[in-house]
Amino acid sequence: MSAVREVAMTAEPIEEPVEDRIDWTHPPSQGWTYEQARKFDLPFAWDLVDGVIVVRGQTNQWHDQVRDELYTALRSARVAPYAANVERCVLLDEDNTAKPDVVVFDKTGLDVFELECLPPESLVLAVEVVSHGTRANDRFRKPGQYAEKKIPYYWRVERGLDNLPIVHEFHRDEEKGVYLPVAQHEGVLRTSVPYPVEIDLAQVVEL
Repeated sequence: MSAVREVAMTAEPIEEPVEDRIDWTHPPSQGWTYEQARKFDLPFAWDLVDGVIVVRGQTNQWHDQVRDELYTALRSARVAPYAANVERCVLLDEDNTAKPDVVVFDKTGLDVFELECLPPESLVLAVEVVSHGTRANDRFRKPGQYAEKKIPYYWRVERGLDNLPIVHEFHRDEEKGVYLPVAQHEGVLRTSVPYPVEIDLAQVVEL
């Protein structure tokens, strides 16, 4: 047997890097952590829910326009030290992330130009605009997680029969640790928390 043939037979097979062989759809028994999940080059937006990578569903024009207009109003009305953003990653814990449609947060001590995920303790308001594929999450799972992380205020925005948004405003009860309804805004949203803002809901969507 030639020397070349012998070397070829005894050489170790070339293996792909481990990260290239890991399938994101099959998490380990303890689930993915955020640091593990963020290393996947995934071609879609995602949340991490109890260690499982969950694809974020497609939204429609109504959802996106309401989200953007609420963000614009909150950003315009903001006062120091608060800032507003759209679909900003929030690291709830190492096994769970969320991207509320709109967030208002206290930027004190944060490098807002380098930070990838907001810490939940910086958030003062999370806003979710309900769409067909997010109803259970926006009505139950997410507010439960946000309340557990002591985010003081939550808005759930529903689509009314006239296609105008209805904003359900919740405040976190410190003693019970859950959100309690405060107001249902139709026509005009007026609130003083986390800072004073007034939004003409009829102008949020184009009819």
